[in-house]
Amino acid sequence: MSATAAAALSLALLVPASLGGTAHAASPGAARAGSPAAATDDDADPQPPDRMSTVGGKLLGSPGTQMKPKPGQDPPGLPEDLTARSWIVSDAESGEVLAAHNAHWKLPPASTLKMLFADTVLPKFPQTKTHKVKASDLEGMGEGSSLVGVKEDQTYSVRDLWRGVFLRSGNDAVHVLAAMNGGKDKTVREMNEQAAKLRAEDTNVVSPDGYDKKGQVSSAYDLTLFARSGMQKADFREYASTARAQFPGEKKEGEKRETYEIQNTNRLLTGDIGLDAYPGIAGVKNGSTSEAGATFTGVAQRGDRVLLVTTMHPDGRQGGLEVYKETAKLFDWGFKAAEKVRPVGELVAPDGAGASGKSGDREDRGKAAGQTAGADGGEEDSGGVGVAIGVTGGCLVLVAAVAYAVHRRWPIPDLSKLRRLPFGQGPAPDASGTRSGAAPVSGAGAGSTPVSGSASGSASGSDSGSASASGSVAGSGSGSAAGEPEAGPADRPGPDPATGSDRVGARDPD
Repeated sequence: MSATAAAALSLALLVPASLGGTAHAASPGAARAGSPAAATDDDADPQPPDRMSTVGGKLLGSPGTQMKPKPGQDPPGLPEDLTARSWIVSDAESGEVLAAHNAHWKLPPASTLKMLFADTVLPKFPQTKTHKVKASDLEGMGEGSSLVGVKEDQTYSVRDLWRGVFLRSGNDAVHVLAAMNGGKDKTVREMNEQAAKLRAEDTNVVSPDGYDKKGQVSSAYDLTLFARSGMQKADFREYASTARAQFPGEKKEGEKRETYEIQNTNRLLTGDIGLDAYPGIAGVKNGSTSEAGATFTGVAQRGDRVLLVTTMHPDGRQGGLEVYKETAKLFDWGFKAAEKVRPVGELVAPDGAGASGKSGDREDRGKAAGQTAGADGGEEDSGGVGVAIGVTGGCLVLVAAVAYAVHRRWPIPDLSKLRRLPFGQGPAPDASGTRSGAAPVSGAGAGSTPVSGSASGSASGSDSGSASASGSVAGSGSGSAAGEPEAGPADRPGPDPATGSDRVGARDPD
């Protein structure tokens, strides 16, 4: 079969008619004169520009909410009480955007921008590399920055520093890694280059840690692209799914260096008072600053469906957990509605992506190739379908009997494995997709112990998400998350024997 014939057949099989003419739009539309390119809390009633980028589809460039039912289908209505200025729900495997609200509105991203920082810098240093921190490494951090506790003249491994970035959103860890990378200016330049490669045209990086800076913006659409790209990398997945770990304290002469526990500020991963951990959650990153408000990008799986949701700047008057509550509502809606809606756009592939859709590290590509070829997929792919990332221009090809478009699907081979590690599972969804009751935690940690769903604190105004109150919420019940086997004695939360950290677990009281 010729390349042209294969392309035509693949298009007929795989591309929804609703995407015709909207995919791979070349460039964003210019905002009308006087329309705001980005909104901050200084705006009393900020409104999106009349015209925004059309990357991924024309509808995504229109202000307001975009959702299209399939003919003859009656999808559930979108949550009526959403307050976020911008959000997007997409299928992580196909790249189809199921629904969106001002997806290309340029807004301050806060620490969700650290996903781009990690996607850019993480591949450069092995986890075991060590670095002794100099005073200059910590210069230039913004006032009130979230910190993990990096100290001058102390030595840290790259793994330690990345845990500080992902778990505690530590700007001190970001600045040290940027210094190792050749400095802040070089890192910012490379982040902007990586954003351009990913076709994230709404993004302009000024500070690598996401701290509020004039001109620093991104969008719900772009943040979703960063998450998809990052999740192709094994180390990124590890850090994004880690709920708590030990971080090195100050080394004192003649004494053994002590460590202290750090816990992930992603409340859908760990849970909190008044908020259950979301069933099937696997990361990725949250943020909060005075100008950005709260921001969050998450990835979750239910059965064979994997969704990405990004939410930006909900109404802060609803409390510090509102970004997670609205994200959870959008996840619930997406899992119930996915088969009943037509895509309103797509997540585009990076510039220069090959026809095979290769991305991430060599190990990932090898595993991904094995999963794509297999019909059953085995334990690694949780039913034969993994998270797949990216859509690239060019010829579509047929793969096996299912016409699998490999350049549209970049599987994340470890997702099902991560979900069997100690995730703080919240209530399991009932038949209608609504979460009710409580689910046990599933996992595969050696020497593990059950998690009761304890949680503490409330989100603060900084990315650190530090808590001031403590408490415990018991999680009991017999159900399990949809698509997940019930946890056995060896499948309960505990430290990862390789790293000494819990990939996922509930927060202990501070």
